[in-house]
Amino acid sequence: MDNSFKHIQSAHCENGVITSFLRNSGQDFMTEPLAFGMGSGLFYVHLPFIKLNGGPAISFRTMPGQIFKRTAKSLNIEFESKRFRKELDAQLFLDKRINEGLLVGCQVGVFNLSYFPKEYRFHFNAHNLIVYGKEGDDYLVSDPIMDKVTTLPVETMNRVRFAQGIYAPKGHVYYLKEKVAPISEEVIRKGIIKGVKRNVRDMLSIPGNIAGVKGIVHTSNQIRKWRDKYGVRKTGLYLGQIIRMQEEIGTGGGGFRFIYAAFLEEAAKYFQDGSFLKISDDFTKSGDLWRNSAMKMAGVLRGRNTEQKDLDEIADMMVEIHHVEKKAFLDLKQKIKTY
Repeated sequence: MDNSFKHIQSAHCENGVITSFLRNSGQDFMTEPLAFGMGSGLFYVHLPFIKLNGGPAISFRTMPGQIFKRTAKSLNIEFESKRFRKELDAQLFLDKRINEGLLVGCQVGVFNLSYFPKEYRFHFNAHNLIVYGKEGDDYLVSDPIMDKVTTLPVETMNRVRFAQGIYAPKGHVYYLKEKVAPISEEVIRKGIIKGVKRNVRDMLSIPGNIAGVKGIVHTSNQIRKWRDKYGVRKTGLYLGQIIRMQEEIGTGGGGFRFIYAAFLEEAAKYFQDGSFLKISDDFTKSGDLWRNSAMKMAGVLRGRNTEQKDLDEIADMMVEIHHVEKKAFLDLKQKIKTY
């Protein structure tokens, strides 16, 4: 067992991988909210022509891998990222990097992760973990959302690294190429502003009506139609899929809004500017509204609230979320013009 590695638990896997990479490289300033904010992780998109586990494909975060890539670039950190066609090539590459003493991030599917509780093992391929060593035929694994380190046999690791379906990882690995030099507060501040600017663009300016704050309204409009279009049972299952994407897996909706609020609190400290705190409060409000909407959706899923008025109430809550997040990002857009 590699006793020099320090496991760090986090709310979200990709944020946690970045935080662990940098903390284990001596960069104690890094936190999960900073990683998420610099990586412009907050997002919303409803992909109307794609189904995930039989339900609507909705994401509350940016594309897998982007948070790590953007955060590293913002901090001028060199990294390597690679995908593979063959399991054996991927295994040999991972073993070589581990033998060099590197921490290696791996994108995996969760369905065959043996240490996951059974109720959380479904077909989702954008989970991230760290491999920090190997003992015999077992990889030493730090999964950021777990409370302690664990192991995975080689066979299982190969299987989860080559899970099939949407976001198929194809053995995707990523790692820091060398020890990270001390990072100045000036670089951190520039990274914060760069991350905010990109998030403002993504949530306010993407064309069409399925992404950003406009995407939230799109989903709201769809929910109003589902009962007549699909019936009560299928509508409940579709809403259950949104709950799962929002509350249980790595696209996390309400939770990501709370993390972004914490990021803006950290921004206020780095810039000695309390106006970031007011905008932070808006994202906390958004997170609360997302959580409340999930509770309403659960009532439909469980057959308690199945009238059209119940779906209209959920849709109205999403319109309110749209207004809250649009205002918050417009305020951020004005705020960063001063820097």
